[in-house]
Amino acid sequence: MQISKPGAQASRPQATNRAKDSDGTSTRTGNDRQEASSSTASANFALSEEERAEVERLQARDREVRTHEQAHASVGGQYAGAPKYSYTQGPDGKRYATDGEVSIDVAPIPGDPEATLQKMQQVRAAAMAPANPSSADRAIAQQAAVTAAQARAEQFNEVKSLQNDGAVRALGRGANLNIAV
Repeated sequence: MQISKPGAQASRPQATNRAKDSDGTSTRTGNDRQEASSSTASANFALSEEERAEVERLQARDREVRTHEQAHASVGGQYAGAPKYSYTQGPDGKRYATDGEVSIDVAPIPGDPEATLQKMQQVRAAAMAPANPSSADRAIAQQAAVTAAQARAEQFNEVKSLQNDGAVRALGRGANLNIAV
């Protein structure tokens, strides 16, 4: 997971069959991956046993990375960007996702502690969504918890201020009534 710049609004992930990478090449996603795995099975016959083991390891890592990053994106909702992946080319010539990230907006909502609190609950849930959160995921969850605590303190101070203002007005009215009587 990656923190986006404060105040930046992250875009929602879009579901597509094929996604364009920054280099303009097309990446297989969704059902296309099933087709790729069946064609990989026939291509594996031309590979050595070591190469086939490497392809299997890369396929497993690809599934793990995509599942992990998609968990962040789906739970993060409007505050999370689309997953971005780093690829490794396997001995079969195919590219496999071996690392990934999802940007997430962790900036508080200025002047609205309640909205900030709700946002930080969603950010924390997104950070901890994968089955095995990374240390970076845990750090973002901790940052969201700190920001949520600050929002709670701001809420408390607002309530206290309103109560004090009401008490001062009540004392003022009482003082005026006492003086007038």
